[in-house]
Amino acid sequence: MSKTLIFSATYNEKENIEELIEKINKLNEILDILIIDDNSPDKTGDILKILKKKNKNLNYIFREKKLGLDSAHKIAYQYALDKNYTKLITMDADLSHNPKEIPKFIKLLDEHEFVIGSRYSKGGNCEMPFLRLLLSVIGNSFIKLCMRLECSEFTTSYRGFNLKKLKNFHLNNVKSKGYSFFMETIYRINQKRFNIYEIPINFKNRSKGKSKIPKIEIFRTLKNLFLLILFK
Repeated sequence: MSKTLIFSATYNEKENIEELIEKINKLNEILDILIIDDNSPDKTGDILKILKKKNKNLNYIFREKKLGLDSAHKIAYQYALDKNYTKLITMDADLSHNPKEIPKFIKLLDEHEFVIGSRYSKGGNCEMPFLRLLLSVIGNSFIKLCMRLECSEFTTSYRGFNLKKLKNFHLNNVKSKGYSFFMETIYRINQKRFNIYEIPINFKNRSKGKSKIPKIEIFRTLKNLFLLILFK
């Protein structure tokens, strides 16, 4: 039987995490949820403990300090393998990714190794503030040009992995830290000659809480892109 795990990393998401879990559990799907929280000062972890009592499909891992998105995603990937999940879907916890897209990911993962939700493919939309949007569009377009891939999205975390089809691949192979991790994941999947399938998504700007993305992160990603291309 196919098993699907939904994963999100949290740091100060007390205003969003309950709504996210409720929306996931309202879907007509059999899903388990994993949250990795990096000792959020706003006590997101305490909310997760309460939510666990009424959501038996919810599991969490608490880490002692902020250790980064890249390491959290690697732990989730290994967790999914260890628990024999067929599919892993990763997403942001701030409600910028619409959980209603999850059934589409699940269905497409029956045929494809890797599915990514794209803000910039035909039919996609991104509601970020103008400056962030401009930097994101330019950055993703430049990454596409350098990698020479028929892919328009490299930096979103809304992704689906078919763990049975992705033989000889693991997120541990991705060395970049921070948000560059998402870009390099695409690079490594393509390097293994796995199919990358894009679906359009509507990315909503968070309405609660604060963004954790440093403004300089796009430039770090481009620096890591050059290193990736130069030292394949």
